[in-house]
Amino acid sequence: MGLLIARGVRAAVRRAAALRDASPGSAAVLGRIAGGVTILVAFLVAASVAFPSVSAADLFNLLGIGGVAIGFAFRDVLQNLLAGILILLTRPFVIGDQIRAGSYEGTVEDVWVRATVLRTYDNERVLIPNATLFVDKITVITAHEKRRLSFPLTIGNGDDIRKARRVVTEALGQTDGVLADPPPEALVTGLGAAGVDMVARFWIDPPRRRDAVDALDGAITSVKEALTEAGIDLPYPTSQVLFHDQTEETDGDRTRQREGWPIGRNPPKSRRQVEEGRRDDDRPIP
Repeated sequence: MGLLIARGVRAAVRRAAALRDASPGSAAVLGRIAGGVTILVAFLVAASVAFPSVSAADLFNLLGIGGVAIGFAFRDVLQNLLAGILILLTRPFVIGDQIRAGSYEGTVEDVWVRATVLRTYDNERVLIPNATLFVDKITVITAHEKRRLSFPLTIGNGDDIRKARRVVTEALGQTDGVLADPPPEALVTGLGAAGVDMVARFWIDPPRRRDAVDALDGAITSVKEALTEAGIDLPYPTSQVLFHDQTEETDGDRTRQREGWPIGRNPPKSRRQVEEGRRDDDRPIP
């Protein structure tokens, strides 16, 4: 009889959860929890009927003591269980969402009582404890319909910034997968070591990983080709190394020390030149 009642309660909870737009997996878990509680209550009622000398209060006291012992023994399991129930009720994400939790990112396949099943983009299955997801920070990538992407770029110091901005935005507007509203934009972020640093930003819909990768690939390709065709330089960092001769006669005199570069037409003579009595062009010093 108790099993039949538990089955009916499980079905009723599943139906109620479905009416509240819960996912099939969430409704199934909530139904199993409700069925388990119903079976426990039915067991207590049957025990009080079978043993009249044992009152319901005694059973609940025994259950309370046993619950404390079980709680200490299975603290982590119960913590994940409660966290899983809260995740199913509050629904910070649903099955099918793409989330980022710590170093893991992928698609939510299922929410179990103990853990959440995550399938990474490399087709690996990761089980993340529900308590970790409930306490730590997570990023729900597909929480909204639109998603903004960006990538950095650098133009030459001698290039026209307004022209470069126009070329970048027009190239982004003609790229597949890039939305016209909100419009793409190119912003100057600073003056770098190689030139003028900029960032190109645009929006996509839908925001899933596959669409983001394709849109970013097409956007970078279009912008690079458009800037090259427009004659705008895309410089790369370069380094300049200056060598200082520590034997110069001006060594220690910061007002005359040339730091590797000649000063005017008559740079200071090195100590070796002074000692050998000659000029830079090997002529004797008068």
